[in-house]
Amino acid sequence: MVRVLLPAMLRPLAGGAGTFEVDAPTISAVLDALGAEFPALERRLRDETGALRRYVNFYVDGEECRRLDGAETSLADAKEVQIIPSVAGGS
Repeated sequence: MVRVLLPAMLRPLAGGAGTFEVDAPTISAVLDALGAEFPALERRLRDETGALRRYVNFYVDGEECRRLDGAETSLADAKEVQIIPSVAGGS
């Protein structure tokens, strides 16, 4: 079981919840589980092909999953997945 943390900006797409406990072997399986319950949330996290959106970061116990195995990163020993959309801006 892995704990999934959502930032405040994504919580309205997940019924207001900020934390989920998900039994999933990979990041992809976590997104499948969340997407089954919250399709609008999934569309913000994956593109039309099912790939992770470029502007959303997925951290597994503090390490960005793209530095691991991307969507297929194993969660066998993981305790936490944090989802953080990139924020663009400037002055």
